[in-house]
Amino acid sequence: MTNATKPEIDAPEGPPPTDLVIKDLTVGSGAQAQPGSTVDVHYVGVEYDSGEEFDSSWNRGQSINFPLASLVTGWQEGIPGMKVGGRRTLICPPHKAYGPAGGGHRLSGKTLIFVIDLLGVS
Repeated sequence: MTNATKPEIDAPEGPPPTDLVIKDLTVGSGAQAQPGSTVDVHYVGVEYDSGEEFDSSWNRGQSINFPLASLVTGWQEGIPGMKVGGRRTLICPPHKAYGPAGGGHRLSGKTLIFVIDLLGVS
């Protein structure tokens, strides 16, 4: 089973977590992602504080294929163990995302929420 629609992410309440939060929304039944895998994913990313979307593969109309090693730490730690067909939420504090404020990325210093659909693993 694959999730055929873009997920909606509600702005959370309370302070952001200080470490990576991993929550399965749908557990897949396909191949399992490993730390060195290349993954094919659909995802939505929003800022924790505002709930504003900053990126979405859904908006581009196609999934993205990435080697896990090239992604932010939260993805490197949060995707392994996920199975194809699954949908998972990752809440990444700054040190698991784009680093502290002033780090040179527009999302530096921000806690980010991603909802990821794992479509394939290689």
